[in-house]
Amino acid sequence: MALVTQEVINQLEALMEEDAVGESLQKTFKNVHQGYPHETFTRFLKAREGNAQKAHKMLVDSLEWRVQNDIDNMLAKPIVPEELYRGIRDSQLVGLSGYSNEGLPVFAVGVGLSTFDRASVHYYVQSHIQINEYRDRVVFPAATKKYGKHISKCIKILDMTGLKLSALNQIKLLTIISSIDDLNYPEKTQTYYIVNAPYVFSACWRVVKPLLQERTRGKIDVLSSCGEDDLLKIMDYSSLPHFCRKRSSNSSKYSEENCYSLDHPFHRQLYNYVKQQFLLSQPSQPVKQGSVHVTLPEDADKEVIAETLESELNKFKDLGVASSNSPISGLEKLKSHLPQLEF
Repeated sequence: MALVTQEVINQLEALMEEDAVGESLQKTFKNVHQGYPHETFTRFLKAREGNAQKAHKMLVDSLEWRVQNDIDNMLAKPIVPEELYRGIRDSQLVGLSGYSNEGLPVFAVGVGLSTFDRASVHYYVQSHIQINEYRDRVVFPAATKKYGKHISKCIKILDMTGLKLSALNQIKLLTIISSIDDLNYPEKTQTYYIVNAPYVFSACWRVVKPLLQERTRGKIDVLSSCGEDDLLKIMDYSSLPHFCRKRSSNSSKYSEENCYSLDHPFHRQLYNYVKQQFLLSQPSQPVKQGSVHVTLPEDADKEVIAETLESELNKFKDLGVASSNSPISGLEKLKSHLPQLEF
């Protein structure tokens, strides 16, 4: 990873000033940097190997994406009815389990057991962006105040329990979500810990690994078993996700242990926050049910990514993964909009 010096940060800042971005971009930039513009410049510079010109383009493109898709108001757009949102939470497994000893939020992601089969793609994308925005605009500032230092990164623990080769059928949705993170929320994760990896993980990993940027691969740490022993070196037992615990918790309520559940305090707070923001922004209008459509920015090297994906997936034909509904049969369609993958 390129070293980001104060000189190159100043170069990017000067480019932003010379660009004279409009009022709408300036407003959304404030929501992005949350009072720490130089930290934001550093993140985008790291994402573009310290090149100020490339980082400038990436940042401006991201701000334009935010304006075009009304991202600043994403936290005022509840997914209703609640039963629909509960279905999303039951099939897109993610949650906040606690904080590390350094104050970094610990997010759990149920990679193996997420089915993404209870709503449209747009709802899952909307939910993902809402969690990102809530993390950046509510969770990080609260952690910064609590721990007395600026916190703008999190830890992610990826649970591979239940992982099957059929999970590769979700590659299109996962590509969209990963690309949104890569292009608009770079350098927000300090480390990705992979736990509970079954035998099939090595096969899936061979597909995904070539598509990841080097800076992402360098942040991934595969732990043995549930990872409890290693994770307890950086966080308290109470912050461990439920799937990382060798012994059961004393809590009698599973919903309080399971950070994926809509009944978990994090998700109740997030859902109530979104409803409150909606009432504050549109107090006289009824809630309209409907997904939020987000335009996915294009990125370079999509042909290379698609060819790599096709080559790797073809290796699994003999294992019964390929079918008329598999990612292999839809690769030509994917080539038209596959950007570069990153968690």
